[in-house]
Amino acid sequence: MAEETNKLMSVTSNPHIRDSWTTQKIMMHVIIALMPATLFGVWHFGAYTIAVILVTVISSMFFEYLYEKLMKLPITVSDCSAALTGLLLALNMPPRIPLWICVIGSLVAIVLVKQLFGGLGQNFMNPALGARCFLVISFASYMTNFAYDTYSGATCLMRLKSGELVTTFDMVLGNEMGTIGEVSVLAVVIGACYLILLGIIDLTIPGTYIAAFVVFWCIFGGHGFDPYYITGQLAGGGLMLGAFFMATDYVSSPITFKGKIIYGIFLGILTGVFRVFASGAEGVSYAIIIGNLLVPLIERWTVPKCFGYVKPEKGGKGA
Repeated sequence: MAEETNKLMSVTSNPHIRDSWTTQKIMMHVIIALMPATLFGVWHFGAYTIAVILVTVISSMFFEYLYEKLMKLPITVSDCSAALTGLLLALNMPPRIPLWICVIGSLVAIVLVKQLFGGLGQNFMNPALGARCFLVISFASYMTNFAYDTYSGATCLMRLKSGELVTTFDMVLGNEMGTIGEVSVLAVVIGACYLILLGIIDLTIPGTYIAAFVVFWCIFGGHGFDPYYITGQLAGGGLMLGAFFMATDYVSSPITFKGKIIYGIFLGILTGVFRVFASGAEGVSYAIIIGNLLVPLIERWTVPKCFGYVKPEKGGKGA
């Protein structure tokens, strides 16, 4: 009987459940969701940011096409994943970053982090954040220089950490220094709401991430449950951009519900550790890529048990 049943079974490659949502369609909607933050960054920082965004996006698409052409692989530029990687990388750049650094960042994101590990769906960390961390380590003076026009000095998070006063309202609207896409929390949240309403992302990872960070900050931040410092930490830096647009990356985040909870808690705690105990005031990028590296282990712990397993009887064989 078992042999007859096995003959009726066929094993095919995934996905086994198909949907009308294609990779291109999802990527396009994420790009649309990033438009409020992108347009605000251009308006806030000036026309040079347009060059930063265009160079990063175009070079990302070019490197993907070039690598796949040289390796004689199917050309996948049309799925918009390379364009999205370039846009996310650009939004994590300072507003006056030299354009040649944008090209290097695109090369690292597409070739080293994405394509060398098998392309879309095989990368072990978020390509844009992996490239950003590489650039911060390699070109620290450029990547930490947020001065533009009449704005100079430390970022709002650095001022908070040193005990200076900041205006949370300005941080929410974006009247501060920072990377192109992170300064306006309002613009980021508008884009996030768009993705949530479409069902492309849910609040499990971002909500757990933010909640875990707030709890950690209240315990170890040195100010207790002080709404001023809590809102300042949430609005400052790239926490909101990272929580909604990069921690939720389909490829490098867990797929199980328990895994998402563990992942979000880990990100919140690690971001808090970097911000409270490290010399710098940020930590979102490093927290997320470290979390990405632990995703296979998290999913191994949280994967559901196989359906239909029968415990073998004593002296017999399992079904």
